[in-house]
Amino acid sequence: MRPGTLAVQLYSVIDALEADRPGTLARLAALGFRHVEPFALGLWNTPPDELAASARALRADLDEAGLGVSSVHIAVSGDSQAAAVEICRILGTDTAFVPIPWLVDGFDERSLESHDGVRAFAGRLNEAGLELAGAGIRLGYHNHHFEWARLPGGAHAFDVLWDLLDPEVLAEVDVYWAAVAGQDPAEVLKRLGERAVAAHVKDGPATLDTAQTPIGTGDIDIPAALRAGTHLRWHITEIDRTEADRFELLAANRQALLAGGLTVL
Repeated sequence: MRPGTLAVQLYSVIDALEADRPGTLARLAALGFRHVEPFALGLWNTPPDELAASARALRADLDEAGLGVSSVHIAVSGDSQAAAVEICRILGTDTAFVPIPWLVDGFDERSLESHDGVRAFAGRLNEAGLELAGAGIRLGYHNHHFEWARLPGGAHAFDVLWDLLDPEVLAEVDVYWAAVAGQDPAEVLKRLGERAVAAHVKDGPATLDTAQTPIGTGDIDIPAALRAGTHLRWHITEIDRTEADRFELLAANRQALLAGGLTVL
C-alpha cells in the first residue's frame, strides 16, 4: 500500500508566521515541503466575512509559495457550519479536523471528564459532521493526551468518544500525544482502522512539557505507527515544543521520514 503523503502543520512555525507569513511559507517550500495543514481557522466567534477574507489571504500566500493544503484545523460553531465549508473550499481541501474540545462552541477540555460530557460532545461533532458532509467536507477529531483520562467507571474518554462518533467522523491521530498518554500509537491506529486518515508525527521523550527532538532520536516508534496506519492519507510533521531551530527540526523530520520510506511527497 502506498505510504501517506507528507505535510507540515503550520503551528510548528507559528512565531515565524506571525512575523512574516509569505517568507515563512516560502522557506517551508524551499525545505522541500509541498503541503501544509493550517490551524485556528473557522473560530466560531469570528464574523464569517472576516474568516473568508483571512482564508483568501492565506490561499494567496500559499499559491505564491507553491504549497497545497492537506487538511485544516477548524472550529465548530453553535449553528451553521457555512463558514467552515467556505474556508475549506477557499483553501482547496475536503478534510477538516477539530483539534481540541474548546474549539467547539459550548465545550471545553472538562467536557471529556464525564460520560454526559463525552456524549454531548460526540453528538455535537456528529451534527456538524453531517452538515459538512452535505457540502462534500469530511470532519474529524484530533487527539492530545487528556482524552485518555479515566471516566467514572474506568473507561477511557477516548474510547467512549469514538464509540459514540458516527463512522463517517474521521481521526487525526497525534502519535506523540497518544504515547504521552501511555498508549501505543500503533495500537490506537489499528483500532481506529480506516477512520484514521491523518497522523501528526513527531518524536521526543513522550512526557508532558518536554522538548521534542528529531524523528528517530526519541521514544516514539514512528515506523511501527505508520505501518499500522494503513489508511493514512497524510503524514503531518509537527512541532509543539523544542529547543532546536524549528526549521532545522522540520527539515530533519522530513528527511527521516523520506529516507525510511515511510512517506511520500
